[in-house]
Amino acid sequence: MAAMTHVLGLDLANPVVVGSGLLTDQERNIRRLLETGAGAVVTKTIHPSPPTGLDERILRLPTGMINSTTYSKRSVGHWLGILRSLAHDGLPVIASLHADTPAELAELAVQVEATGCRALELGISCLNEEAGLDDSAERVHSYTAAVRAATPLPFSVKLASGEGLNARATAAARAGADAVTISDTLPAAVVHPETGELELGGVFGYSGPGIKPLVLASLWQLRRAGFQLPVLASGGVQSGRDVHDYLRLGAVVTQVYSALHTDMYDTLARIVAETAETAETAGTAGTAGPSDPALEARRPEQVQS
Repeated sequence: MAAMTHVLGLDLANPVVVGSGLLTDQERNIRRLLETGAGAVVTKTIHPSPPTGLDERILRLPTGMINSTTYSKRSVGHWLGILRSLAHDGLPVIASLHADTPAELAELAVQVEATGCRALELGISCLNEEAGLDDSAERVHSYTAAVRAATPLPFSVKLASGEGLNARATAAARAGADAVTISDTLPAAVVHPETGELELGGVFGYSGPGIKPLVLASLWQLRRAGFQLPVLASGGVQSGRDVHDYLRLGAVVTQVYSALHTDMYDTLARIVAETAETAETAGTAGTAGPSDPALEARRPEQVQS
């Protein structure tokens, strides 16, 4: 059995967390994913005013998928009811949140805290809503600081791999984040063979096994630079081996998502089982990188830029 893991104030049975997306947009799915063996589940991102009228689709590729989806279309009130129900049952659920401004995000975090939900992930780096989002350390700091001032709940800030990641991660740490999630989807495009136009109509978020080497590099570079906060690694997890690759480089837990678009529950059960088997063989589960005791590592003086 995989080792117990502690992150964002939650005791998880294993380090396999289901990431935020279409598959976690319903309470019944969240509950069944947990019953299947997920250490925790991150909800689809809750937003007070999600964009409307968008053509939200998924394009499958041999090495992953590109999606043009954004946030949950369910109302905040609907989600507060779901989170209340999940918290009542003591389930390890992380609420993914975003809003149009730092103040609105802080207000949403306070509402979610009142449901009894015990952990948050700030999904502030989605590039699908703000086409070509060029995130900055200043933007990350403003959203993180606003939420930190509004709630004591542990939270992770989800960031995309790429240029300036160390500065953005450091900004999140200095503004009071308890962890960071690396990586959000990365910008990608596919040309339609007949029309010559971009599939899905533009550049959108790419996920799946193709980004795993990039996320591994980001994780290694962050740890090499002395970054101290716990990292929830996300990108291309398809097997227990993938989970342990991330743990060995300093992640506390890993998030799996894209692989679950094929045989969702069976795939999750297999990855959880393989993670446990690999842990028994290699003795590595839960041993790499800082865990929740490193929450105090968010102090600015302990984070190198």
